[in-house]
Amino acid sequence: MKITCSTCPHLCSIDEHQVGLCKARSNQEGKIIPINYGLLTSIALDPIEKKPLMRFHPGSKILSVGSFGCNLKCQFCQNHEISMASKEKANARYVPPEDLVMAAVDLVSRNNIGIAYTYNEPLVGYEYVRDCAKLAREKGLKNVVVTNGCFLKEPMNEIMPLIDAFNIDLKGFTNEFYKKIGGDLEIVKNFIALAAESSHVEVTTLIIPDENDSVEEIENLSKFIAGVDVNMPLHISRFFPCYKMQDKNPTEVEKVYKLADIARKNLNYVYEGNC
Repeated sequence: MKITCSTCPHLCSIDEHQVGLCKARSNQEGKIIPINYGLLTSIALDPIEKKPLMRFHPGSKILSVGSFGCNLKCQFCQNHEISMASKEKANARYVPPEDLVMAAVDLVSRNNIGIAYTYNEPLVGYEYVRDCAKLAREKGLKNVVVTNGCFLKEPMNEIMPLIDAFNIDLKGFTNEFYKKIGGDLEIVKNFIALAAESSHVEVTTLIIPDENDSVEEIENLSKFIAGVDVNMPLHISRFFPCYKMQDKNPTEVEKVYKLADIARKNLNYVYEGNC
C-alpha cells in the first residue's frame, strides 16, 4: 500500500519498500522512515565561515557531517556525488547520535563549537538531525543546519527549537527558476521566516549566468530578506561549472560584486563568495 511522505512539498506517494524522490525516505511496513539515518558519507572539522556563516561565532570550528539524498534536483549541484546518490551507491558508515556527539565533544579542545548538518540535504533525514541535536544541546554544543529550506512546517517544528543557526539556500527568486530545480519558492520563503523566529539565519544565493542573475531578481530577493530581518546576512556566491552545467561559464566576478552592491541597498550585511 502506498504511503504519502509529508516532509516536503513533493508529498511523494511511496509503495512498500520503495523510496521517494529524495532517495532517503522509504515506505517500510506502512511507515515512512529515513533510510539514511546515521549513515554518514562525509565528516570534517571546518571553519564556521565555510558553511557559510559569517556572523555566528566567527573564528570558530564546527564538526560538519553529511549523509546522502536531496529533495531538489539542481543541475548545478556541487555535492551531487552524495546528494543524488542512492543508499546502494553511497559510501557511508553508520554513526549513532551518541557517537557523533561524543566526537564533537572530544574536538572542543580544537575550538569546535558543535555539529553542522550539511554537505547533502540534511533535512531529508531530519530525524537524525533531531536526535543528534538534542544530545548535543545537553553537552552544551551548538547545532547548525545548512539546507535548501524546501520543507513543510509541521515536521520542521520538531527541529527548529534545537537549531542555533541555519544557512539557507535561496536558489533564486522566481517561480520559474524553482520549477526547474523541482522546488517551491513560497515554501522556502516561509521556511526562512520560520527559522528566523528562533535561530540565527544567513542566506546564500549562487549566481548562475543567465539563470538568476538579473538586477531585478536580486533587488526583490534582498527586499524579501530585509522584510524578515534587515540584519540577516546574505551571501552572493560565484558559480563554477559542475555536474550537469558544464556548458556554463563561471559567473563574472564583476557581476557578483555588482549584485552584492544592489543587495546592500536593502540589507546591512552582504558578503561576496567564491570570488
